[in-house]
Amino acid sequence: MDIESSYNTFTLTVENSVAHLQFSRPDKLNSMNLDFWREFPAAIAGLSMTDDLRVLVISAQGPHFCAGMDLDVFQSPDNFPMGKEKARVSEAMRRFIMQLQQVFTDLEQLRVPVLTAIQGGCIGGALDLIAASDMRYCTQDAFFTIKEVELGITADLGTLQRLPSILPQGIVRELAYTGRNFSAAEADKFGLVNQVFETQEAMLDGVLQIASQIAAHSPLAVTGSKEMLNYSRDHGVDDSLKYMATWQAGMLCLEETMTILQAKKQRKAPELKPLRKVTGLFDS
Repeated sequence: MDIESSYNTFTLTVENSVAHLQFSRPDKLNSMNLDFWREFPAAIAGLSMTDDLRVLVISAQGPHFCAGMDLDVFQSPDNFPMGKEKARVSEAMRRFIMQLQQVFTDLEQLRVPVLTAIQGGCIGGALDLIAASDMRYCTQDAFFTIKEVELGITADLGTLQRLPSILPQGIVRELAYTGRNFSAAEADKFGLVNQVFETQEAMLDGVLQIASQIAAHSPLAVTGSKEMLNYSRDHGVDDSLKYMATWQAGMLCLEETMTILQAKKQRKAPELKPLRKVTGLFDS
């Protein structure tokens, strides 16, 4: 799969083991239209199978990061079936929502860190997306909105499930119930973002520098750290420690550790092998 092939809703490049996916519909506020829902999961699937990918950065062109779900998704009869058989219609609707949820779950479970760089509005579905990322950075003009409540909808793609592990419960509930804008200053204060930048250019430069720092480390150690952090978030300390011991027993590479130590003595960057390429079940 060529992950750098042409897309309608974003550009995707890979340089020095850092992938940069940038939303490219600023005239439409980078809203998540039908093309996005076809292209984004395909791109993430392609990235997940890449052997030397070490970091993914997601950013956006224009004054706003993303306005969330595009209206064309709601207007598609295939996505919102109608009919007299309520049980079958409801089953189809449930399955459709779970398919959308899986898109951001796949992003969250990508074996490399995902960094999001946010300017302007981060609304509705965009908040679902960044909640599934590892780290978030924003500009001073950024704002975050759980917009669904204003439309008579309960946010359903992960915001209400992931934000409570990032923000205080009271803050999440206030945002979910009111639909108000959550400012960059508040996001910084309560820990939604790692850092606030003055300009979009400075933010992107800073985030790409952080991505380069991550990419310079052992990809095996970094993916292990992500695996453990995600697991410990959803499990107790005792279970998490046992999983850590099991992981380390199988994944610790002392040969690579010695390579790193030797390179440090010589004051040079170590040559670190990429992770093994992921293939399909019966691919050669």
